[in-house]
Amino acid sequence: MKKKKGDSMSGNDTFPVGMRVLAVDDDSLCLMLLEGLLRKCHYQVTTTNQAHIALKMLRENKNRFDLIISDVHMPDMDGFKLLELVGLEMDLPVIMLSANSDTRLVMKGITHGACDYLVKPVRLEELRNIWQHVIRKKKSNPLPPPPSGISTDQIENLSRKRKEEEEDDEEDENGNDNDDPTAQKKPRVVWSIELHRKFVSAVNQLGIESNYFFSTLSLFLIFLF
Repeated sequence: MKKKKGDSMSGNDTFPVGMRVLAVDDDSLCLMLLEGLLRKCHYQVTTTNQAHIALKMLRENKNRFDLIISDVHMPDMDGFKLLELVGLEMDLPVIMLSANSDTRLVMKGITHGACDYLVKPVRLEELRNIWQHVIRKKKSNPLPPPPSGISTDQIENLSRKRKEEEEDDEEDENGNDNDDPTAQKKPRVVWSIELHRKFVSAVNQLGIESNYFFSTLSLFLIFLF
């Protein structure tokens, strides 16, 4: 079967050859050196010296890249902010890059979701093995990103609205005696990884173009909770 354009290279028999890497660094010289090393590893490399352009490319096609390497300190957008947005919207593996090897900075990168933290100057040996992060991310099967056309804010708003309704229900239950002693309080449902997967699956089946998308989606959430 012919591989569709934009599909992840991790499904190819030649992987990690051809792994698609987006490199982001405002330092042109560092970016050029990084690109050269990545190409020696037989990766497909796309470069940009601006974080907001990198984010724009990612949002336009979330399946365009397999891995991102981003500098920490950039003038237009902090590398940690880019890391946060990628984690929320695409959930791609991100490697942070910096000349600063301070332990606190490294810890900040890892705790914010970076899969690795490389210190400049980067060695070729370090880049030869970064493909493992793509496989690890794929195998771990984390929370899927929001379906195309649905923003993170929309999902958060739906979850917030449902939480407010639950709080109102609890206030009613605490403020009024229940006439039926056999009635049981509806158990609280925690928004787990499994529920999130069901949510995304339902959205994909409904299709965001449907006129009844949000009303049907609300019924789905009510059914779950």
